[in-house]
Amino acid sequence: MRPIVAIFGALFAGLAVDAMYSGAHAADPYRWCAEYGLRGGGATNCYFMTLGQCRAAVSGVGGFCRPNPFYTGPASKPRRTRRS
Repeated sequence: MRPIVAIFGALFAGLAVDAMYSGAHAADPYRWCAEYGLRGGGATNCYFMTLGQCRAAVSGVGGFCRPNPFYTGPASKPRRTRRS
């Protein structure tokens, strides 16, 4: 009986450690959201990686693109300009 309890204890401990560290790997890669319908009654779609994808989705149906408030990906780096 004791070996079974030890096995289940080890399994539970392993799952607990995995659950603690799995959040660090989860990142929302979608930077842009499309807001459909300009009058406030539309839908939201936050599955666009680029602004161009978002703009293509709202083209012709109305709406606008905005940054995803839940984006957790890498921060954008400022562009370097070359001085001559």
